[in-house]
Amino acid sequence: ALAVLPNVPLEDVPVGKDEHDNVVKRIVGEVPTRPNWVKEHFEIGEALGMMDFERAAKLSGARFTVLKSQLARMERALGQFMLDLHTTEHGYEEVIPPLMVRDEVLFGTNQLPKFEEDLFFTPHGDGRLGLIPTAEVPLTNLVREEITAHEKLPLRYTALTPCFRSEAGSAGRDTRGMLRQHQFYKVELVSITDQESSIAEHERMTQCAEEVLKRLGLPFRTVTLCTGDMGFGARKTYDIEVWLPGQNAYREISSCSVCGDFQARRMDARYKDKDGKGNRFVHTLNGSGTAVGRALIAVIENYQNEDGSVTIPEVLRPYMGGLAKIETK
Repeated sequence: ALAVLPNVPLEDVPVGKDEHDNVVKRIVGEVPTRPNWVKEHFEIGEALGMMDFERAAKLSGARFTVLKSQLARMERALGQFMLDLHTTEHGYEEVIPPLMVRDEVLFGTNQLPKFEEDLFFTPHGDGRLGLIPTAEVPLTNLVREEITAHEKLPLRYTALTPCFRSEAGSAGRDTRGMLRQHQFYKVELVSITDQESSIAEHERMTQCAEEVLKRLGLPFRTVTLCTGDMGFGARKTYDIEVWLPGQNAYREISSCSVCGDFQARRMDARYKDKDGKGNRFVHTLNGSGTAVGRALIAVIENYQNEDGSVTIPEVLRPYMGGLAKIETK
């Protein structure tokens, strides 16, 4: 019965009902005046002949996309750029984890038992394996049922993985384009800390995710989620919302949460206290650094030109053979 009760918010989390009660923490970058020729990402992608929703639907049904040519290359470039930034400058260790996990692993990061309908499962042996909805699941569970030496903390892991979500309960939301998919790539950040360091680590992790958008030259804002909009396992969450000119709106591209010992208790993950006297539960944090598909959308919409071409952000050009612009073949 306890397993379906959510985590307790920290004292400084704003109390509220839904996303309207979230509090803007900071705004970075100017939101430019919107010229009348601005289009949404799917219009641009289809006109370039590099984003195909019809064929994707033929293969798999709704909420799938086929990316081709230079947009496929740019999606790959974005993932590489994010991984390189987090591993070389932010101190994260790269991991390639399994994409299918056991039920007890999904329990550890609180997808089960409450959010089973959001997941895809595949039969395996006498049981089943769940497809990961986020790399938070395997990365956080790396310390499950283990006692980590205090001097090894913090552990910082990053992974670029596909993520799989049934999107139950999202009927009619973001039905056009690539915003809400059953399958998408994401670069995840996970930190395992001692009990004293988790709050500071939360600020640090959020800044690591923000740095991705700063280097890409994308306008964004960071908001503190109120109690009514927070996830099940979080004690405090910052959402980073990137500006999408095509939608004329800020949309979530990253969510960074500190979970305290909520997941650690479910995973039985501990560390040896400094003086070695006893074992304490670790604190866990996770954040997107960032969703790759949504970063692609943001680049397409913010770097679009009136002639339908898309300028490639400077930081991505080394990953794209020096190409400066995507245009129709």
